[in-house]
Amino acid sequence: MSTTTEPTTAATFHLDHDSETVQRFVDRHVPDRSASRKEMAVRLHDAVRDRIRYEVYDADLTRAGTRASAILERGQGFCVHKSIVYAAALRAVGIPARLVYGDVRNHLASPRLLSLMGGDLFTFHALVSVNLDDRWVRATPVFNTLLCKLYGIEPLTFDGEHDSYYHPYDLAGRRHMEFVRWRGEFDDFPWETVTGGIAANHPRLLGSGGRTTAGSLTAEAEVIA
Repeated sequence: MSTTTEPTTAATFHLDHDSETVQRFVDRHVPDRSASRKEMAVRLHDAVRDRIRYEVYDADLTRAGTRASAILERGQGFCVHKSIVYAAALRAVGIPARLVYGDVRNHLASPRLLSLMGGDLFTFHALVSVNLDDRWVRATPVFNTLLCKLYGIEPLTFDGEHDSYYHPYDLAGRRHMEFVRWRGEFDDFPWETVTGGIAANHPRLLGSGGRTTAGSLTAEAEVIA
């Protein structure tokens, strides 16, 4: 394990950036670790966004299933999972990172997902706070480019200088997403808080064995297109 004691760069059980799996992912997308921190942060953002499939269904929310290495091995997850991977990858190259959570209204979900969530308020939406040039900026490497295309949403980009939260409207001008509450920033993944909150606020979403119910966001995209 890492001997780093700084809480925003340390390896933890969930942010296990010293694991071989996370290190391989970082090496694949940042072959030159002498590059600027901003360049590495942007490259890793795009890699997490597009190389890990965004999927709300059949997502593993167990303690073991929410480790960065386990998420990479599975190759999919939703905002909670992808933010964990991005934070771990940033720490792997020495960039301080924190996890951020907030509640959002999602106006472009499918009827089935809205039913499972109990409405359009999605709690514990996750993103990452990144320290670059002694400033904290927020990035959301969540919705992959292909899924965005299917849902008519512009993929979020991150330039390493400005916050990248969400697009309030889709490409057709329809209301997409809005933040209604911030729940704070965390140096480590608050597993009990996040998974407990999701279970309490969205009980129909959860299936068995610590996983969300089965389904496919790709298949449901045509419902709201």
